[in-house]
Amino acid sequence: MPNKITVLLADDHALVRRGFRRLLEDDAAIEVVGEASDGDQAVKLAQTLAPQVVVMDCAMPGTSGLVATRRILERAPDTAVLMLSMHSEATLVRQAMDAGARGYVLKDALDLDLAAAVKRVASGENVLDPKLAQPSALKGERDHGLSPRELEVLRHICDGLSNRAIALKLGLSVNTVAVHRANIMKTLDVHKTAELVMYAIQNGLVNPL
Repeated sequence: MPNKITVLLADDHALVRRGFRRLLEDDAAIEVVGEASDGDQAVKLAQTLAPQVVVMDCAMPGTSGLVATRRILERAPDTAVLMLSMHSEATLVRQAMDAGARGYVLKDALDLDLAAAVKRVASGENVLDPKLAQPSALKGERDHGLSPRELEVLRHICDGLSNRAIALKLGLSVNTVAVHRANIMKTLDVHKTAELVMYAIQNGLVNPL
C-alpha cells in the first residue's frame, strides 16, 4: 500500500479532536500522527512530526490558527494547512488564504467530508466549503468593480490557465492579459493567485466545479 497521508490535528477541544481523528482514521489512506491543543503546540509538533497536512482550528486561545499557520509555513512551506472554522465571514476566509492555508471548511457542516478535504489539499488542490459560495453566506457584498473583460480573464485564471494561454484564447497580447490580472488583483485587494481563486469562488464570480 502506498504511504499514508500524515495529518496533525490542532484544536483546543479534546472531544473535537477525537471526533476528527475517528473521521480521518476511518480512511485507510490517512494516518493522524499527532494532536495539538493550541497554536504554539501546533507549530512545535508540525516541526518535529513534519505532517503532510495540518487540520487547523481557526480560533484557538493564545496563538490563533491563523498565526500558527503562518509560522508553520515559514518553516515548512510544502505543508498543506486545512483551516476549520465555525465562521463563514469573508474577512476570515481571506485572512486564512493570505496566511497560506490551502483550504477553509466549516466545522459545523453536517455533510463535512474531512477525509476528502484532507486528500485534496494534500494533492495540491485548494478547497473551499461549498456553503461559502452561497449568497446567504455572503452578506452585504458590494459590486466587485470588474469590467466584463476582467471577469472573463478572471474565469480563465481560475481554470488554471497561464497568461499566455489566456492571451491565445481571447486574442489578446500577453502584456494586456498581465495588465488585466494586475488590475483584477488591485481591485479585489488580493495578492496571490490562490487567494484570487478562493475569492472568486467565494463571491460567486466563477462557478466551482
